[in-house]
Amino acid sequence: MPLALIPSPPEGVWHLGFIPIRAYALCFIVAIAVGIWISDRRWRARGGEPGTISDIAVPGVVFGLIGARLYHVITDWQIYFGPRAIKEPYQALFIWEGGMSIWGAVALGSVGVWLACRRRGLSLGAVADTVAPGIAIGQAIARWGNWFNQELYGSPTTLPWGLEIDQAHGGEPGALYHPTFLYESLWDLALGLALIGIGRRFDLRHGRLFAVYVAGYTLGRFWIEGLRIDAVGGVDHAVTFLSLRINQWTSIVLFVGALVSFWLTRRKDAEEIVVPARS
Repeated sequence: MPLALIPSPPEGVWHLGFIPIRAYALCFIVAIAVGIWISDRRWRARGGEPGTISDIAVPGVVFGLIGARLYHVITDWQIYFGPRAIKEPYQALFIWEGGMSIWGAVALGSVGVWLACRRRGLSLGAVADTVAPGIAIGQAIARWGNWFNQELYGSPTTLPWGLEIDQAHGGEPGALYHPTFLYESLWDLALGLALIGIGRRFDLRHGRLFAVYVAGYTLGRFWIEGLRIDAVGGVDHAVTFLSLRINQWTSIVLFVGALVSFWLTRRKDAEEIVVPARS
């Protein structure tokens, strides 16, 4: 049997008196803070005003959290509703138990950012290109919350970096699983660093760097998603269509959309207004 280099944490919740401190939530808080910090530095380097990204991030994060949970509940509705439900419907509100989708977060979070940009008269494309690396690196950090919750792991493996999962979270005694949370974390980190380098080298604007982020993320997510099993209560609840998981189909659609967006904006002028003119 291979050596399990990644044992699962014995617990993901600590108590400070009567206050529960959840590792999952901490990972998300750190991820958001790091993402905002990186994005703010990049915004100021482009001539933007300090604090703008922090202000824009507030509606973006709020909308994003709602979207992340909604997407999960909609695509995995059978966990909470119907005759095969293994959780009570009200548990769909328990975001600390896991189940936060990046697809929903980016989709609805973008609406919040768009509203904030429109109110301030800022270019949505400029903001999107600025925050793209921060989003990717933030995702790399947030994925460790899945490790603490022992969720989103892959199929059984005999590779030497197998992950232990206890029976309460769907694991089998003596079995090891692909640490897909780690695969995606490393992919996201590499993508974030690559985006910073690409942005400096090619000076992509008008949302083109964000398109590269979407294409890069979905490319990695497609193959990582193929390794995953959604074992909740010992049962795989993954929804599939034509032998592919729903998230793989989402990856395909968004990957193609990102390429189309990148191509259609290729002839736009290099000049882009980052900070609106003062009246």
